[in-house]
Amino acid sequence: MEELTRTEERVMQILWKLKKAFVKDIIDALPDEPKPPYNTISSVVRLLEKKGYVDYKAYGKTYEYFPAISKAEYRKESFKKMFTGYFDNSAESLLSFMVKEQKLSDADIKKIQEMIEKNTKK
Repeated sequence: MEELTRTEERVMQILWKLKKAFVKDIIDALPDEPKPPYNTISSVVRLLEKKGYVDYKAYGKTYEYFPAISKAEYRKESFKKMFTGYFDNSAESLLSFMVKEQKLSDADIKKIQEMIEKNTKK
């Protein structure tokens, strides 16, 4: 799965939320002011289609776009890359980072411990 640029990922977030959309709908959903030009977002969507993230239904010369992969699939692949690249496939390194850098609350740590205990009993 090819990595996405920040702009591509922002467009995908909108498509996952809207389920299907025309380029105009994507532009309207962007929080940016001023809104980016139509051609810019249209180009981004076409790149996403080439990368296999987006598919479309044609209505004459107009295209309605929709995600070709789910947000869960993308999250899973992105996390695998991050886990391998930044944490050397080490759950200990990941959890250490989360505890130290993300300032997890005691309640969060307790929930993580409970999840671990629950999954080790299976």
